Amino acid sequence: MPSVRTSKSADAAPYVPEGADWAALRSASCGCRGCELYKGASQTVFGEGPVPARLMMVGEQPGDREDVEGHVFVGPAGRLLDKALGAVGIDRSQAYLTNAVKHFKFTERGKRRIHQQPRRGEVVACFPWLREEIRVVNPRLIVVLGAVAAKALLGASFTLTAHRGEVLEQDGLRIGVTVHPSAVLRAENRDEAYEALVADLKALQKSL
Repeated sequence: MPSVRTSKSADAAPYVPEGADWAALRSASCGCRGCELYKGASQTVFGEGPVPARLMMVGEQPGDREDVEGHVFVGPAGRLLDKALGAVGIDRSQAYLTNAVKHFKFTERGKRRIHQQPRRGEVVACFPWLREEIRVVNPRLIVVLGAVAAKALLGASFTLTAHRGEVLEQDGLRIGVTVHPSAVLRAENRDEAYEALVADLKALQKSL
């Protein structure tokens, strides 16, 4: 398994059965107490998809629907990602999807739970899970969706906007870069933002 940018103080490490298969990893992740995010979340949301897989996609963290249902990319951002993947001829069922952080971080506003971006320390704490997912999935290409996922694998100083649609080499991994679909949903011109996401995926698809 190639080394990836992380920290020796990654707090999830004691909970991660290194060298285990995917099923054992997913089971163990349900008991992770490596950071404080588990206290507010309904459950751990581990990655899903074929193992191994040629394509692995990494987002930021579970959203509200993912936290409730226990599955990755099933909320509005996931539906938009499905649409974009379909537009470039990528079958989602053939890709492994996961997040840099496995618990939903949020703040309550009335009855609503509002997404909060995970801190760098929380991303680092959760990294041992992502590292082991990469090992078992053994992807030909990893596509990072958004800055949080990009910095998890490419370092805290990485600038996503400078490398959209590019495939970079990092510690033996081939990592493609684009925005998170939730950024498209928040965009002032959503149609333009969606077409830019599709263009990125088309460019990255050539490396599969």
